[in-house]
Amino acid sequence: MRSAELRDGRVFVLRLEDGEVLHEAIESFCRDNGVVRATVTAVGGVDAGSEFIVGPGVPIGEKIIPLTYRLDAPCELTGTGTVFPDEDGNPIMHMHGSVGRDGRSITGCFRRRMVAWLVMEVVIREIVGDGPVRAVSDPRIDAKLLEVR
Repeated sequence: MRSAELRDGRVFVLRLEDGEVLHEAIESFCRDNGVVRATVTAVGGVDAGSEFIVGPGVPIGEKIIPLTYRLDAPCELTGTGTVFPDEDGNPIMHMHGSVGRDGRSITGCFRRRMVAWLVMEVVIREIVGDGPVRAVSDPRIDAKLLEVR
């Protein structure tokens, strides 16, 4: 296990409007407001056509192809995640959560195209300090993983 000690910073509340893409909006907001590291929570509606990762697929050669799920109707969403910079200093969101409709839910990673439907509420809690970054540390998957240095 590796660890880094950080401290609380600013707190922001965002209202994502209909059609905004969750990870794009959060990463853009963080970049524009100098938020480098943060925890993030989101609640609200997500639109049909949104896509998220619902598990690792079967390895193909040296790659693990993720299983993707596409919503066919608007759903409720709840998620929690983090923002850490990549090796170039760009904020990268990593969020997991569930979407549901009509008594059924699906859980996964929201790093794909999760599109706000009507409204989505987001709370960003900045954490201040040096250390964790996102880096391509496992060539088998198409994601930048957290590295504590």
